[in-house]
Amino acid sequence: MTHAAARATWPGFEAYIDSLCEVIGHADRKRPLRDYCTGLLLPVERKSVEPMAALTAPARVAAQHQSLLHFVANAPWSDAALMRRVREWVLPRIETLGPIEAWIVDDTGFPKKGRHSVGVAHQYCGERGKQENCQVIVTLSLANRHASLPVAHRLYLPQAWASDPERRRKAKVPREVIFQTKPQIALQQISESLAAGLARGTVLADAGYGNDGAFRAGIAALGLEYVVGVQSNLLLWRPEAILPLTPRGRRKKPSWADQRPSQASAKELAMAQPDEIWREITWRAEGDAFRSRFLRLRVRPATRDATPAEEWLLVEWPEGEAEPTKYWLSTLSADIAFEALVGRAKLRWRIERDYLELKQELGLGHYEGRGWRGLHHHVSLSIASYGFLIAERAAFPPGGQGGRTQPQTIALPRYRRSAQSPSPAGTAHAEFDRDNAPALGRRNRGAPLTMSLLSPAVHEEWR
Repeated sequence: MTHAAARATWPGFEAYIDSLCEVIGHADRKRPLRDYCTGLLLPVERKSVEPMAALTAPARVAAQHQSLLHFVANAPWSDAALMRRVREWVLPRIETLGPIEAWIVDDTGFPKKGRHSVGVAHQYCGERGKQENCQVIVTLSLANRHASLPVAHRLYLPQAWASDPERRRKAKVPREVIFQTKPQIALQQISESLAAGLARGTVLADAGYGNDGAFRAGIAALGLEYVVGVQSNLLLWRPEAILPLTPRGRRKKPSWADQRPSQASAKELAMAQPDEIWREITWRAEGDAFRSRFLRLRVRPATRDATPAEEWLLVEWPEGEAEPTKYWLSTLSADIAFEALVGRAKLRWRIERDYLELKQELGLGHYEGRGWRGLHHHVSLSIASYGFLIAERAAFPPGGQGGRTQPQTIALPRYRRSAQSPSPAGTAHAEFDRDNAPALGRRNRGAPLTMSLLSPAVHEEWR
């Protein structure tokens, strides 16, 4: 199918690409932009430049390969401008389903061999659940209970990379990029998103961020509320603890020896509570109901501040477990309903849905280049392609809420394979990790987002 025919059968996509082209500079970038995003949307196993070139231009594979490679690896268009246009297009469509409720902070790893790809180091890789050679991207997503969209991303550059001039030069790491911890990167993304005027939500994050007191303080200083995971050994003031006053009426910070009896870990506090204050709470995700046992207490984190503000300690202890399994701190209102507090904490599962679909449907981790610009361009384009699908799905939600009442399939271009083109084998769809996404609905597990929006003709084309 020619590009002209593709425009006739895929009008929503063409309008979306036209909008993106307004912020990437030269008009001659429109074709590689459209082709790259089309390649990411097609149901093929590997979404790197070579197989996408063979699929999108089988009659001129070599020329297409060079065009796509230059566009993603070298062309100096702005990731920030593209991401801004994606959210301008997609977020209003998400908000037709309901207001933004959460800003979800997280990171995801891309396993990599060797040491030359930018940012690769032996570090924790969430995809593998262990320490492994990988790159790690920190993201910020905006979400409600129906949809979510990453609005910011940045590679975590380990200290060994940030302080190595030769590796920085080869990977073309910008001079202004310095070493930052993942929580510091996330705080910068949150601050920039606030400055951009994005709809506010409760910041959600796992214990890798929530256990960092500076991260929690930074969120509070920006005027946002949070529900963040913490580790079981996080120290808290016991609810009955009262700090002594000095003769001048100020709170005196006790010595460590005096402090410890008035402090306890989150686990110690939870285990000391009587059975009658634990409650069975039900929450919903994607139409499915989940139930577990929870405790909440008003506590004060044991920080350097002698008079820390009260927060919620939320603890989950599922039936059959020997001890509590999850802990959160939250600055949500003291009068929030118990069910609402649990529901907000559990909304973090949406980032797991994003990562699964971005990786297994849009090729988020498939970039094979080594440079800073190429990696960030590829991630931006993966999110842009994902954003188009999210916007289309928001137009026909279950029950007809907010848009069209009947799904309208998207006719992708019928790119036929040449004899030299790789076989577009279907992508495997792994199950969610229930520890990382306990609220995932069973109905949609493994359901490919791209294939769910393809027309029957294109399904047949790829059969």
